[in-house]
Amino acid sequence: MLLSEVADLKARNADADELMERLTQVLKAFDRACFGRRSKKLGSPGIDDEKQAFVFEEIETGIAAIRAKVNKGAADTEKRPPRPRKGFAPHLERVEVVIEPDELPEHVDKQKVLIGEDVSERLDVVPAKFRVIVTRRPKYAFKNEDGVIQAAAPPHIIEAGIPTEALLAQIAVSKYADSLPLCRQEAIYARDKVELDRKLMAQWMGKLGFELDILADYILAEIKKAARIFADETESGAQRRSFPTYTVASSALTAYRHCWNKYVARAREQCASLRSKRVSPHVLRHSAAMELLQAGVARSLPCGWAMRRWKRR
Repeated sequence: MLLSEVADLKARNADADELMERLTQVLKAFDRACFGRRSKKLGSPGIDDEKQAFVFEEIETGIAAIRAKVNKGAADTEKRPPRPRKGFAPHLERVEVVIEPDELPEHVDKQKVLIGEDVSERLDVVPAKFRVIVTRRPKYAFKNEDGVIQAAAPPHIIEAGIPTEALLAQIAVSKYADSLPLCRQEAIYARDKVELDRKLMAQWMGKLGFELDILADYILAEIKKAARIFADETESGAQRRSFPTYTVASSALTAYRHCWNKYVARAREQCASLRSKRVSPHVLRHSAAMELLQAGVARSLPCGWAMRRWKRR
């Protein structure tokens, strides 16, 4: 009986090890395909970021579950060797928990001397919770006098509404930074018995966007003052073409067009013949090729440039 159980345990361990190795190899291959040097060529265009993250999470979860199953029942004396860990950010709150040893009968009338301690850190979280801000504005009147005095109501983005600015910021960051749509936020808040209709939250976001227009315009004006603007050309769902050899996101395309118009206008100020002509990336490419040829550069360089362009189209 014992021998059969041992054999069964060894067989399960072998199967689990084989499965873990296979999952690990799949994860590494998928990681290289998506984030390697040639990720844009190896990655499948039909796989978006959410699907990639889902694959990673499922594989990692499967590996962790198998390891937990294999390690279950192992002797408590077998401790895992300590691994070097990156420390937590210093701004995080530290809650000290001191665990003193039990007072046993044989310790009575004995003096304890602290000779050291073991310190460990674990990451904890305090779940976000809703609260209601009750604002009272008392009204006062003076005896034998006419008139009533009362403090003015504080200004809010949503006048006569229920959300505070903190709640508006939470909804906006979740929607636009964390890609959490309002329908999902509605379900999340309902778990705390807080009913926020998605249509109502959409109206709040519209009002918030209107109030933030002045800030967005100021930031854009400051960005345009720079001599150069960095634009992230990472491919995304909304892809549009600028140069035929590059595919960029709409935000990068906006920055590119601004830089393009800026330097075209500067060139037209210095060269009168350009004022009546249309300057496009195609014209710029051929002009640069002619400049290279006239400067004595080997003909293979601009020809290879043009060939790569046609191959990528």
